[in-house]
Amino acid sequence: MSYKNKITSPCLLLDEDKCKANIRKIAEKAKRNGMVFRPHFKTHVSLEIGQWFRGEGVEKITVSSLEMAEYFADEWKDITVAFPINILEIDRINFLAEKINLNIVIENHEAVTFLSEHLSSSVNAFIKIDAGNGRTGISFNDKTKIQHLIYELDECHLIHFDGFLCHAGNSYQARGKDEILSIHENYRKKLNELRSHFIEEYPDLKISVGDTPTCSQAEDFTWADEIRPGNFVFYDVMQWIIGSNLLDDIAVVMACPIVAKHKERNELVIHGGAIHFARDSRVHPFLDKVIFGLVVELSENGWSHPNHKDYYARMSQEHGVLHLSDETIDKYNVGDVIGVLPIHSCMTANLMKAYMTLNGKEISRM
Repeated sequence: MSYKNKITSPCLLLDEDKCKANIRKIAEKAKRNGMVFRPHFKTHVSLEIGQWFRGEGVEKITVSSLEMAEYFADEWKDITVAFPINILEIDRINFLAEKINLNIVIENHEAVTFLSEHLSSSVNAFIKIDAGNGRTGISFNDKTKIQHLIYELDECHLIHFDGFLCHAGNSYQARGKDEILSIHENYRKKLNELRSHFIEEYPDLKISVGDTPTCSQAEDFTWADEIRPGNFVFYDVMQWIIGSNLLDDIAVVMACPIVAKHKERNELVIHGGAIHFARDSRVHPFLDKVIFGLVVELSENGWSHPNHKDYYARMSQEHGVLHLSDETIDKYNVGDVIGVLPIHSCMTANLMKAYMTLNGKEISRM
C-alpha cells in the first residue's frame, strides 16, 4: 500500500532503500580501513532501523544520552554514550553498567572523583579531546592535563581507560570536499600526535572519531580505531551544503498538507512549522537566501530532485511558507501534499517521533 492515501498531517517519509545504501557505504569504508563501525544512533533513534545495521555486521553503537542507551540496551550490548558523563544520573549509569558493556566519556577531574565513589559496576572511559571544534573536551595540546586524568582513571578499579574520543564538529562549517578533507587531515595529525605521546605507556588505547562530513568524504581512516557518524543514515540539506552528500542521498522528506495558496506572490502555506522541522536554517549556496528546506514533488516511488528555485522561505510554530517558481506553483492546490527536504534530519526526526516508509509502513522511534 502506498503512503499517499495515509497523509493528513505533517509526516516524515523514509526511503528505506536510500537509507540502507547510506549505511552500506560507510560500513564498507570502515571495513576497507580495518576499523570498527560504531554508528551514532541519535539521528534515527529507532529499534527497527537499528536492525538494518546488523546486516552490515554492526555490533557496537553510539548514543547521545543514558536514556537513549537504556532504549537500545535490550538489543545492543556494547554502547558508547558520546556525551560528557552526567554524574547526576549515577543510578542510570550503574543500571546500564551492570547490563551492558558501557563506554562513557570523561573530560574532568570532578566526574572521575564522583564515579570512583559511586560506581557499582565497571565501565570503559574515553577521554574527550577537542581537536579544533571548540565545543568541549580537553585540548589535544594539554598533554599534562590528559596525563593527570588518565592517572586518576587508573586509580579507580571500576573504570578502564579506553582511549581518546573526538568529534570534528568544525567540519560543519566546511563548504565542499576540499575543506572537509583539510579538516580531516588536521585532526588526523593532532590525534596521531596524541597517540604517539601515550602509546608506549598505554599500547591498547583507541582513537574514536565520528562526524558525518569527514566520514562521508575522507577515505583514509587507517589511523583511527573506530568511526561514529550519525547523520549520514538520512543526510539532509545542511549536509549537502557542507559537501557531505548528494541531494539524491537524502533518505527522508517531510510530507506536508497545503492549507493556502497565494499565487500573486508565488507562495504556498503548509501545515509544517517549527514544531515539525525545528528552526534550523542555512543560506542556499546558489540563491544567497536563508532557507528552511528544499521543495520536492512527491510520487508513489519517492520524490523528485529539487528545483533550487523552490524553497521553504519562512516559518512559524505551525505554519510554513514555501516560495515556488512560476512553473511549480501551478502544479499545486489547497488540499494537496507537498514534500520538503529538511535542513537538519536529526532535529526533524526527533520532533516527528515516527517515520512512514514509501509502502505505507509506520516505524516508531524513542
